[in-house]
Amino acid sequence: MSIGISGKEYAEGTAVENYYLWIKALHVISIIAWMAGMLYLPRLFVYHCAAERGSVQSETFKVMERRLLKAIMNPAMGASWVFGIAMIALNPEIMKGQGWLHVKLTLVLLMSGMHGMLAKHVRLFANDANTKSHKYFRIMNEVPTLLMIGVVILVIVRPF
Repeated sequence: MSIGISGKEYAEGTAVENYYLWIKALHVISIIAWMAGMLYLPRLFVYHCAAERGSVQSETFKVMERRLLKAIMNPAMGASWVFGIAMIALNPEIMKGQGWLHVKLTLVLLMSGMHGMLAKHVRLFANDANTKSHKYFRIMNEVPTLLMIGVVILVIVRPF
């Protein structure tokens, strides 16, 4: 099915409104993929900490971590930002008087920083240079969840 708008393809809404809905759907799909990785990668680090350096298990974790980051998380984060910015570009009025959106964007910036931190740890594990304990990664595993809860509440409830 084409997302192109022509003639009577859509009985309701303008072309911009219909494109906006497609972009919004792709934004949500991207967020789901990004969050899956953000929730899983720190858990892999917890298990990787228990593996002996140089072991088959450790090498397997390195492959899993690298693939998760490169094949899922990085593209999903990029797509999340692209589609989110596209929604704002199509509806710039949303930025006016929407305090919830400004806080949401701040939380998304923090999530992006967390993503960068996790990417750094993928490199450290790949070089057998990790110095953090499994307890550290258990705590770090909760950060994306807390940020996600904040974003969802802001988007759904729009408290201010």
